[in-house]
Amino acid sequence: MSDLPGLWPSLSSPDPRALVTFLTSALDFTERAVHTGDDGAIVHAELVRTGSTGAPGGVMLGPAHDGCRPPGGAAVHLVCDDPDALFARAVAAGATVVHAPFDADYGSRLFEVADPDGNHWSGGTWYE
Repeated sequence: MSDLPGLWPSLSSPDPRALVTFLTSALDFTERAVHTGDDGAIVHAELVRTGSTGAPGGVMLGPAHDGCRPPGGAAVHLVCDDPDALFARAVAAGATVVHAPFDADYGSRLFEVADPDGNHWSGGTWYE
């Protein structure tokens, strides 16, 4: 059985390479596969991340084109042990602050940022 996630949100971007760089430097993703065209531009990328629960997650991304959702329309949540550190890394990498880290009523510590394309990324501790 594969340890890859069974759910892959798909993002479009006017600059897939910049989005890959942001996600790997800011939000702990690693490149699983990056496919380029003859001109070197990314035509498809798969990034993976393992959250603090041990469960894998992943996103696919590629260039914006007719027929795909417009860039910047996604919202994705990341489970993490240290939301404050992940938030600081994301902001240092160029994320726009949507919500600084805060303690939710139900016990999780959360934050939310927007990537350079406008997608929203929240992060928080897992609660039970």
